[in-house]
Amino acid sequence: MTLLGPVRADLDAAHRGVAAGGGALSALAELGVVRASWERRIDQARGECGSLAGNLREAVRVQSRSNEAVKSGFDAVGTPAAVSAGTAAAAASGTPGGGGVR
Repeated sequence: MTLLGPVRADLDAAHRGVAAGGGALSALAELGVVRASWERRIDQARGECGSLAGNLREAVRVQSRSNEAVKSGFDAVGTPAAVSAGTAAAAASGTPGGGGVR
C-alpha cells in the first residue's frame, strides 16, 4: 500500500502540460477518460492492499504459533543419536537397562 502512495502524484506530473500542448486534439478527451480509469484502479488497489494487511499479519501470527508448537513437539522427542549415546553411556557404567550384558 505504501508503494502505491506516490503513484497518483506521478500520474499528475506525467499529465501536466499535456492539455496545453495538445490544443484541440480529440485524443485528449480520451486521455482524460483513461486517466480517470487509472485513478480509480489505483484507489481500488490501495484499498485491496489495505484490507489484506490485517489478514496477512494474522496469518503470520497463526503460522508462527503453529511452527513453535511443532518445534516443541520435536524437541520433546529424543533423536536417535542422543538415544544411542545415552544407551552406550548407561552400558559402560553398568547401569541396569542400559543395553549392556547383565
